[in-house]
Order: sequence, then C-alpha cells, then structure tokens
Amino acid sequence: MAGNKTFTMIKPDAVEKGNIGGILEQITASGFRIVAMKMTQMTKTDAEEFYAIHKERPFFGELVEFMTRGPIVAAILEKDNAVDDFRTLIGATNPEDAAEGTIRKKYATSVGENAVHGSDSDENATIEGAFHFSGREMF
Repeated sequence: MAGNKTFTMIKPDAVEKGNIGGILEQITASGFRIVAMKMTQMTKTDAEEFYAIHKERPFFGELVEFMTRGPIVAAILEKDNAVDDFRTLIGATNPEDAAEGTIRKKYATSVGENAVHGSDSDENATIEGAFHFSGREMF
C-alpha cells in the first residue's frame, strides 16, 4: 500500500451521531477512492492490539473502552500521496486546533472523541489495513 493507499476508521462517536455519510462524502469529494470498506465492531482484544503502540500511555484504557463501545466503519482509501493528503483532510487530533473544513473540525467533539482515525505513515497504513481486511476484501 506504499504511497497511494491509507487506512481510516470512522470511530464510534461519529457512527453514533449519524455522520458516516457526511464523512464519506467529504472523503470521496477530496479525490479518494474507497477500495475496501466495512462496518464492524472491535472487540477489547482487537482494540488493545490495534492501539498497542499506546499501551503505556495513561489514556490507553479509555481509548480501548471508547473504540469498543459501538461499531466503526473501517476503510482503505486510494489516492496519490494518500497518507499525507488524508491527514490534512482530517485535521488536528484536537478539533479545537483543526483547520476549518476538516473532518475533525466538523464532526469531532474532543481529543478523545475525534470522529476518525487516519494512518500516520505508509508503513502503518499497510499494517492497519491488513488488520481489518483480507486481500480478497480490497478492490
């Protein structure tokens, strides 16, 4: 997935608020093509494994609890310069710091409930995409 693919999740807060359609519309309007997508719910084990990089951080338990409280929409997106362009599109982790028009500015309510996840590198995009999708689920 190097270079032209990234991974995203629409998090439980945005799913609960009915923002899936608006977020997907903004993603596709920004030139991304969805090559894999599904609604699913992470188990505690899934969330602990997916966010293992944060295991020693004080917010880890809250993060796992949040990510397992309801369904998510996982997707792999394709576009030239996908990771960087998507990080720009979603905005800063804290919606108060996010630029106007970004997904987090529009849909997030706090640092903890920030509506979407976006991979931070090509390597992590590959790892995160493979965590949620088998090869036959990508188009």
